Amino acid sequence: MPTVLIVDGYRFFFYSNEGNEPKHIHVEKGDGTAKFWLNEVEEVYSFGFKIRERKRIAELVVLHHELFIKKWDEYFND
Repeated sequence: MPTVLIVDGYRFFFYSNEGNEPKHIHVEKGDGTAKFWLNEVEEVYSFGFKIRERKRIAELVVLHHELFIKKWDEYFND
């Protein structure tokens, strides 16, 4: 489960066995967890995060989108 980035306490990562799915990133903080598609940034699911947190996470996914795509490609395509 490679961690790509930690920012504001949110850990952005992907599972090493999910290379057959579309590009996406998982997020955890405390008891909260979420998943975002990366081709077109879209929340797949979110549990345990308040609306304000979900908005912040979405902003972070957009802000670090290029990094997430690069790390996905490096991990699953190399």
